[in-house]
Amino acid sequence: MLSPADFNDPPAAPSDPAAAGRSPFCRVAGLTLAALARVLAGASVRWIASQPDTCQRVYFANHTSHLDAIVIWSSLPQPVRELTRPVAAKDYWSRGAIRRWLAEEVFDAILIDRTDIKVHQSPVDMMLREAGSTRSLIVFPEGGRSVSGEIGEFKSGLYYLAKKRPEIELIPVHIDNLNRVLPRGEFLPVPLLSCISFGPPLWLERGEAKLEFLARARRAVMSLKE
Repeated sequence: MLSPADFNDPPAAPSDPAAAGRSPFCRVAGLTLAALARVLAGASVRWIASQPDTCQRVYFANHTSHLDAIVIWSSLPQPVRELTRPVAAKDYWSRGAIRRWLAEEVFDAILIDRTDIKVHQSPVDMMLREAGSTRSLIVFPEGGRSVSGEIGEFKSGLYYLAKKRPEIELIPVHIDNLNRVLPRGEFLPVPLLSCISFGPPLWLERGEAKLEFLARARRAVMSLKE
C-alpha cells in the first residue's frame, strides 16, 4: 500500500490548450475548492500498485455522493488534475448559475444530458471526443448514486469506452464513507474521515465479453475497500 508521499512528482503535464485557457481566477478557485474538498471529506489517499501519472486514463469509481467527482479530482496531484475531466449529470450541475460555473469553468466537467441520449450521439462518443488524445476522465459506471452504500452493477458505458479506446488505462477507484459526509438529500457536508483508493490499471482483454469485463471491473473497485 502506497501513498502519494512515496512517489516523486508526476511527469509534467503535456500541453493542453483547453486547460491552459482557463482564467487565473478559475484556476485559483479550483485549487481552493480542491483543498476545501479534502478538508471536508478528511480524505486519505492510497495508490495501490499504481501511481499518479499524466498519461491518458479513465478513473472509474463507485458512486455514493455528489462530492464523489470533486473529491477524486482533488485527490490527484495538480499536473494530473489539470488534465482530468469529471463526467457528471447535466440535470444536476446545470441547476443554478453557481453549479454551472463550477462544473464548466472550474472543474471543466463533461456534462451528460441523461434525458436526451441518442444512438448517433451517445455519451461515450461525447466523452471520447471531449477527452481527445490527452485528457483523462472520471466516470461512475453504476450510472447513479447508491442508496445502500453497496456497489451496484456496472452499466455498459465503461465497456464501450474500453472497446473504442483500448490503449487508455482504466484505473479503479474506491470511495469509502463519502455517503455519510454528504448524505442523499442533504445540502451541507458533515466532516468525517473518508478514504480514496486508486488501484492497478486494467484493460479490456482480447475477446472478453461485455458482461465479463463489467463484472471484472466491478470486482476491481470492490477489492480496494479497506
